[in-house]
Amino acid sequence: MSVLGVEMSIIVRPAAAGDMARVQAIYAHHVLHGTASFEEIPPDLAEMQRRRDAVLAAGLPYLVAEKDDAVIGYAYAGVYRTRTAYRHTAEDSVYLAQDAAGQGAGRALLGQIIAQSAAAGYRELVAIIGDSGNTASIGLHRALGFRDVGTLRNVGLKFGRWLDTVIMQHTITRDTAG
Repeated sequence: MSVLGVEMSIIVRPAAAGDMARVQAIYAHHVLHGTASFEEIPPDLAEMQRRRDAVLAAGLPYLVAEKDDAVIGYAYAGVYRTRTAYRHTAEDSVYLAQDAAGQGAGRALLGQIIAQSAAAGYRELVAIIGDSGNTASIGLHRALGFRDVGTLRNVGLKFGRWLDTVIMQHTITRDTAG
């Protein structure tokens, strides 16, 4: 059975402290082998826990996707910028285990990030996508209502090649200024 094209066997829930070793392993793979993140050295478990704590302290969601009792991906919304004028804008991040692509976990995670960020009072969600060749992430964001707003060309150097950053944006609430 599926809801909105997402298999019901995928459960999205808040990330617990006990999930962070798996989250760290998923992210480390992307850092070491991919261009979605421009980090070049994987953060250790303590740093990943500190990052999760900062997201939660800001009142934003940090979620995992679980299938067959195993964490297969994670996503969170973080503070976009620290200056107060940006207080209604968050930035999303979504990472899946290498063998989890195409199972609906990314869609399920990002859908919940959008909903929970809106419920927390955020108006805009920004995606800063590493590598303009990251068609899976760009497609996922487009499918969930993000629009292309720009590309920064050749701003990252990883694996001996220059990489772009794609910027996408989604208005998640239409509240007036306040």
